[in-house]
Amino acid sequence: MMLIEVLVSILIFSIGVLALVGLQARMTAAQSDAKYRADASYLANEVVGMMWSDLAHVTNYNGTACTSHTRCSDWQTKVSNTLPNGSGSVIVNAATQEVTVTVTWRHGSDDQHTYSARTRLSTAG
Repeated sequence: MMLIEVLVSILIFSIGVLALVGLQARMTAAQSDAKYRADASYLANEVVGMMWSDLAHVTNYNGTACTSHTRCSDWQTKVSNTLPNGSGSVIVNAATQEVTVTVTWRHGSDDQHTYSARTRLSTAG
């Protein structure tokens, strides 16, 4: 009878340990996702800051022109190096000076994640 009690207690203890291992794995995945979201937010804000300091050439950040503008191209390289399968794009509406920055990434077999930020560079009106 005592041997059965010991075996049952070992079984219960083993199930508890497996649950803790599963919890640790989920926590690590959630922590990685949070880090990627924070990195995407930082990178989007970084390119907006670069555009504020380079208002004379803001149209060079728009769409495909970004790859030929050194500062924007360096930013895109930084996005791809910082985030797994990361890419960044900037859309500038020249008439309203409204900017939309989109950062996308895919970690492992997860769905594609997107962070998008919109701002206006002009202080007029």
